Amino acid sequence: MQPFIRKYMPKNSGEIVGQDKAVSELKKFIASKGKAAIVYGPTGSGKTSSIYAIADEIGLEVIEVNASDVRNKDSINSLVGAASQQMSLFGKSKLILIDEVDGLSGRKDRGGAGAVATILDKSAFPIIMTANDPFDSKLSVLRKKSVMINFHTLNYISIFNVLEKICKEEKIKYDEQSLKTLARGAGGDMRAAMNDLQIMSAGGLLKKEDVNELSQRNKMQSMINALMMILKTDKLDIALRAFDEVEEDVDKRFLWMDANLPKEYTKPEDLMNAYNMMSRADVFKGRIRRWQHWHFLVYINFLLSGGVALSKAEKYKGFNRYEPTKRILKLWQFKMKNAKKKAIAEKMAEKTHVSIKEAERTIPFIRKMFNDKNMAEQISAEFELDQEEIAYLHK
Repeated sequence: MQPFIRKYMPKNSGEIVGQDKAVSELKKFIASKGKAAIVYGPTGSGKTSSIYAIADEIGLEVIEVNASDVRNKDSINSLVGAASQQMSLFGKSKLILIDEVDGLSGRKDRGGAGAVATILDKSAFPIIMTANDPFDSKLSVLRKKSVMINFHTLNYISIFNVLEKICKEEKIKYDEQSLKTLARGAGGDMRAAMNDLQIMSAGGLLKKEDVNELSQRNKMQSMINALMMILKTDKLDIALRAFDEVEEDVDKRFLWMDANLPKEYTKPEDLMNAYNMMSRADVFKGRIRRWQHWHFLVYINFLLSGGVALSKAEKYKGFNRYEPTKRILKLWQFKMKNAKKKAIAEKMAEKTHVSIKEAERTIPFIRKMFNDKNMAEQISAEFELDQEEIAYLHK
């Protein structure tokens, strides 16, 4: 069976979804016979497929080289350099595609970016490079010579529309909500969404329980993409869409932002402004808790996304690895610890006819009594404690 990502790859610019501005800029660059462009954006946003679709539309042959496969100066000059001078075998005009050019930024690639930059100046054909993160300092020489074209993270509606079309073409049975959950869970990655759909609908049916299980695994990735949209942009419209595909509750959004904001905003004034936006959002969160005025949620999302995004004087370059806050784990551990304590107190309260609160106060004394093995066995039997509760009192 042919992979969906190949079978339903856009064949012309009209079939490219959710990237109107980027597609327009790409078509303009190719039509003007520009020297070099860097097309950048997150994985699965349509960078490479758009280049092929537009090239095919106007009759250009694409010569593709993956930068991860030609990592040093000699191999780049041999493959890319030769392609930049030779006419097409089919008599067509052509463009050269260097995919994943940010793969050149490692230590072993010394001279690689410089070699590509030299080829850009001498190439008889336009060269388009793709990248997830083109702002590595080692790629500065390429940025200076290139038109920068940004493909943003796709919103889930664009992905849902494509998945729905595929389901109808392939006669896959589905319910709309499950398909939307699958689209949201892809975190803006069209390729991942199409692959997930093909795997999960192998029997001609998209099962709700399979989608829900996958959705839980993708929550973390969705939150990381949302942070990238906020912290890596200075455009309000992009930042405001960041939480559209995120199912994490408001409290966890605060925790994620708090854990990763200092990694990105290294200038004290930018960091101060961003935390000021967060503190204002926290005021509205308190009002919701106090008065249940849920319309304040709009202001929270605006301040956490657009407010934080516009707090910086300019976009930060480079790449940071966003991670989930450890506070969530600590809060969960504390909650579990308290849950055991409360469960023990409830058993003690029932047997001794005191309040649960009063029973909780005696637990430190019970722990000391557990130092005596015989006493521990008697208490465990009397209050019918399970193994986890016994282990808790032994700590």
